[in-house]
Amino acid sequence: MLMMNPQTLSLRALLFLGLWHSGRRSLASAPDLQAPPKKIAVVGAGIGGTATAFFLRQEFGPGVKIDVFEPGSVGGRLATVKMGDYEYETGGAVIHPLNLHMKHFIEKLGISARKEVPSKMAIFDGKELTFEESDWFIINFLRLLWRYGFSFIRMQMWVESIMDKFMRVYQYQQYGYSFTTVERLLHAMGSDSFLTLMNQTLEETMISDGFSQVFLNEIVAPITRVNYGQSVRISAFVGAVSLAGADSGLWAVDGGNKIVCSGLLYHSKSELIPARVTSISVKARPSKTGPTTSYYEVNYADESGSAHALYDIVVIATPLHQGKSDITFSGFSPPIPSHYPGRYHQTVCTLVHGMLNTSYLGTSVPASEFTVSEILTTDSKGSDINSLSSIDPIHITPDYKRPPASQTKVWKVFSPQPLSKDQLNEMFLSRDSVSETRWLAYPSYRPPHRKTPPYILHNRLYYLSAVEWAASAMEMSAISARNVALLAHHRWHGQVDKINQEDLHTRIRGEL
Repeated sequence: MLMMNPQTLSLRALLFLGLWHSGRRSLASAPDLQAPPKKIAVVGAGIGGTATAFFLRQEFGPGVKIDVFEPGSVGGRLATVKMGDYEYETGGAVIHPLNLHMKHFIEKLGISARKEVPSKMAIFDGKELTFEESDWFIINFLRLLWRYGFSFIRMQMWVESIMDKFMRVYQYQQYGYSFTTVERLLHAMGSDSFLTLMNQTLEETMISDGFSQVFLNEIVAPITRVNYGQSVRISAFVGAVSLAGADSGLWAVDGGNKIVCSGLLYHSKSELIPARVTSISVKARPSKTGPTTSYYEVNYADESGSAHALYDIVVIATPLHQGKSDITFSGFSPPIPSHYPGRYHQTVCTLVHGMLNTSYLGTSVPASEFTVSEILTTDSKGSDINSLSSIDPIHITPDYKRPPASQTKVWKVFSPQPLSKDQLNEMFLSRDSVSETRWLAYPSYRPPHRKTPPYILHNRLYYLSAVEWAASAMEMSAISARNVALLAHHRWHGQVDKINQEDLHTRIRGEL
């Protein structure tokens, strides 16, 4: 949908990938560093937790033992479901072309992007299709120009201006800089402008920038609904991330995005402990050679019972919010809450192997000629669903062709609530199988922005998932993982000059 100049994208990506591969200054080789920690625990094996293990290994070297606790499947909210002979994505499905951490991961792990299958988009208001993409770019452009003027181009420029600032984080991390709070991280990227975006709704921001309410209702809202299941009243920052997620060039991993997580886990040489962490407490141990040392006792439960282990550093990479975690903290002063304020938003993912009832969409086009594969929805009373899409398997064979709507195939429906049989009967002429996954997928983003939980919960206890309250996305988790690994390293070794530095953009530009 949102079209950026591919030459601009590739040039920018090459620049930052060049910075990435030039190699960060080797902090671990400095002669004044103390001995590395002996044991580190990471709680959670989603993209955030496994990326944290990867970056911790990079920072602390081969000597430290890293344990990753995960009671479920590795991958977390990156998940697949098998229907018939094939597997399909049910969680995080697409990656932006400028997500440099994710690009680096697949290069490092030797995996590849999935083959792209061309798709066409339409917008549904609950009664009929209000917009349908043509196979011809010029026709799409003229249709949009006629109804919305130059709003699409202006939206592209607005998102790109935010992306330009966002991309600074890769430079900062390349040079080893880290931040103690999400707000400080955002401020380093976009100064006060990003914090302002956190405290305004997307609607308020875009209206003040001259976009029409019609454009927001008919184009912007369908994008926020498919990406975050919420309206244009989400924060402007996560709204910008959502609009970037409607860009061209989006990609996915061949074999499923979750294999990045298992690959990072393997590459980090971490030990996966299939157990649920129940509590974390701080323990003081006297030292024979110096002052009293504190450790963290991680208590966990698996099929064989309960156990515990002591760690020098602990990173929590699972949300500490109601419905997402039941970890308790004891012995901390000030106390650490088990749940932070705010709630996670439910999105239900329903996969249906069946034949679509195209008349449900208010179209008279015969199913054999209906070639739309992505149907977004407006924020209207008639829309019971957030989106409807024809999806492809996680591995695309060379001879694969997406079946037409007149044939049985797999459709993915996002909705705020589980679909009833009556709703499914209305949407599909026939159903061979149905798979439902209920996700507490991302926070409910309602400005004004409340202060995000800190990255540092205690001296050497870190909270990775704080970043989700700015925006929930695979790359945001990877950026947060890099930040936490750097932060843990610098604080362990007392390198305060690498933490919370201001005016980094000007400083690094001078060094370059």
